[in-house]
This record gives sequence, structure tokens and C-alpha cells, in this order.
Amino acid sequence: MNEHIDHPRRRFLVGGLAVAGTGLIAGLVRGLPARAADEAPARPSGPVTIVAFDNHGKRLGERTVKRVVKTPAQWKAQLTPAQYHILREHGTESPFSGKYVDKPKQAGIYRCQGCGTALYDSATQFHSGTGWPSFYQPIAAENVTEHTDRSFGMTRTEIACTRCAGHLGHKFHDGPEPTGLRYCMDSVALSFVPTGAA
Repeated sequence: MNEHIDHPRRRFLVGGLAVAGTGLIAGLVRGLPARAADEAPARPSGPVTIVAFDNHGKRLGERTVKRVVKTPAQWKAQLTPAQYHILREHGTESPFSGKYVDKPKQAGIYRCQGCGTALYDSATQFHSGTGWPSFYQPIAAENVTEHTDRSFGMTRTEIACTRCAGHLGHKFHDGPEPTGLRYCMDSVALSFVPTGAA
């Protein structure tokens, strides 16, 4: 009689342990890709063509340079958490939170926080009222790359840095003349370099 009582208990305990063990294994396996991706070696990089500018805003001409490719761990060591979230995880900063929302009083150029590529001239910056720094054109078309972004149930044009593929923001067709475009960027992805100093 005790055997009949203990038998269902044993089945219950063994079954429970099997379910718990399966859950533990599934959890560990799910965690592996993220850790592996973090430590994955850098992919081979091919050259890209960009237009170089010095820190005085002088156009130096086209340059063929190596693409900047790093592992997530390497990017995390270089960037702040906010920069990593925007540039590498395609995040977006809150409106009116960025330091470059307002056009600077001093002339300058904006460079990529990830690789230093020149992206925008402050002469093309305008107040869009959206809460993000906005430009009507990049400093050179070669320095930014466009991708179709279908996130959040809409289709937009994502703008990325040509050299390091860092996410910068999006392009819209509601800007001022002469282009009618609005390059809506994240301040965190940019670094402003004044060009006035000799």
C-alpha cells in the first residue's frame, strides 16, 4: 500500500525535476548567442570611399579607407552606454534632450562619434521643432548611407555612417530649401568640432 502512495509521488518529483532541468537548459542555450556575439571576432572589412574634411571644414577630397568593424565588446569599451545604444543598437534619444538640438553660434562640422567621419556642416543645420538636430543635407553624400527601416510599423529611411555603419537617425522629406529634406539626427551619435579656430 505504501508503494502505491510513494509511486505517484516519485513520478511527480521526477517529472518536476525533468521540467525544471529542461527550463534551465533552454535558458542557458538562449543566453549563449548574446554572449557569443559579444565576443565574436571582427568580420573582415572592405574599403569604403568617403570625402575627408580637416577640422577647419576644408574639403580634402575622396579617400578610400578601411571600414571600421569592431565586436560589440570593443564598441562598448569605446563608447558611452548612450552612444552604444544609439550607434550600435539603433536607439533614439528623447526629443529635446540632446546637446545639439539648437544650432551652435560658432561654425563647425559634426563628426561621427564612432569613427570620426565628417557628417554634417553646421551651415546646413536648421531648427525643425522636432527636438533633434536637423540638417538639410550631409556634408558629403558619400559619408552617409541610407537603409530602409521598417521598425515600429512604419517605413522610414535610416541614415548610417558609411565608414562604421553607426546608426545616426532618419531622413524625411519635409525639410527646407534647397533640398526639401530633413536629416533628423541623434546628438549622442555626433561630435561637434568648431572650424573657426586657426
